[in-house]
Amino acid sequence: MYGILKNLLFSLDAETSHNLTMDSLKWTQHNFLSSFYTQNLPEKPVELFGLRFKNPLGLAAGLDKNGECIDAFAKMGFGFIEVGTVTPRPQAGNDKPRLFRLPEKQAIINRMGFNNKGVDYLVEQVKQAEYDGVLGINIGKNKTTEEQDALSDYLICLEKVYAHASYVTINISSPNTPGLRNLQHGDALAQLLGGLKSAQTRLSDLHGKYVPLLVKIAPDLSDEELFSMADNFVSSGIDGVIATNTTLDRSQVQGLKHANEAGGLSGSVLTVQSQTICEKLIARLDGAMPVIGVGGIDSPTAAQQRIKAGSPLIQLYSSLIYQGPDLIAKIVKSL
Repeated sequence: MYGILKNLLFSLDAETSHNLTMDSLKWTQHNFLSSFYTQNLPEKPVELFGLRFKNPLGLAAGLDKNGECIDAFAKMGFGFIEVGTVTPRPQAGNDKPRLFRLPEKQAIINRMGFNNKGVDYLVEQVKQAEYDGVLGINIGKNKTTEEQDALSDYLICLEKVYAHASYVTINISSPNTPGLRNLQHGDALAQLLGGLKSAQTRLSDLHGKYVPLLVKIAPDLSDEELFSMADNFVSSGIDGVIATNTTLDRSQVQGLKHANEAGGLSGSVLTVQSQTICEKLIARLDGAMPVIGVGGIDSPTAAQQRIKAGSPLIQLYSSLIYQGPDLIAKIVKSL
């Protein structure tokens, strides 16, 4: 079924196809048409962060930026769902075209630029969802917010999503917002995490629940940068890490159409790079906090390798575009 639909979708440009898919999921998730993608998968629960995940495979942030299709993705069988990245104010994102397929490598390049309808809209969508599983909300800063003022944007989002999230992810690793990746390093990282941890403590008391804070990192890090970040995560008391976001490296796609487009590269080409970062990070952290593995999870084998490396949970996004919901079932059943 998905093979036929994929041929239609891939005959359209990438962003038109994405929008059509999301609109279709939004309008079918609560009626009989959802039966076309509903999958009843065996529960393989994981206990982590004080939460119970139905299975180890989650939807990565970036696909459902506005939280409009939470129930649709839940019906596909994901063990947890992460929505966003969301910013305090709505923003259109970068100029089009900004999304490109590289089908020869089952890869995608995007420079979307945190296009979203704003945190207030997302919160309303979350309130309306019927889903009762683990929901992560991924937060970022607006493009027009100066780098030195980034903490204020993250705090605004954290305040608004805290009561509605199972966990919150701090996105400081997208390559498509100018200056964002600078927040991954040194004093900028320490100040950002310190401010967010203080807010977490206050909000925990206010709402009577502890919502874990995770940080999503880039794959384009030297060992020195990665280890410094890991040490900063431990000293700040962050609850977990998501590794990794998209890459700027083009070595795996040289010569292909769209390979030189600016933006973050994701998909099967990221499997080895992301696996390597995960392994190094897990070794450095030495059990101090969990690492969720994402990037190039395109098969049961890739999923098993990431979990074997020490990631108790994994996420996918790009491979879902190329392989459809059947991939969810194949991975979950293999774990």
